[in-house]
Amino acid sequence: MISNKKRKLTIGTRVVYRKQKLSSAPGRRARAIRPQAKGEQYLYFVEKYWTVKETHEGGTITLTTRRGKERRIAADDPALRPANIWERWRYRNRFPQPSNHQV
Repeated sequence: MISNKKRKLTIGTRVVYRKQKLSSAPGRRARAIRPQAKGEQYLYFVEKYWTVKETHEGGTITLTTRRGKERRIAADDPALRPANIWERWRYRNRFPQPSNHQV
């Protein structure tokens, strides 16, 4: 059963976004790899480790990447979830540093 409860993401929250990609050569972080027709392309997922920079009216949030790029997505996107304590520790170098998401 999937909960319909809204997540409360605040500024500075570390999140994991499961991004779907398509390419001819998946990287080493690719998961759930599936070949497309004729095997020329692969569909797969990569987990992105981002930090909440801003929250907006209407249920969207701005996320910042490790390299300083920003992405605006819906806060209730099923591909988005808060990072658990193990991920925050193990992948701490993949999350943006605090200076990258301060205004």
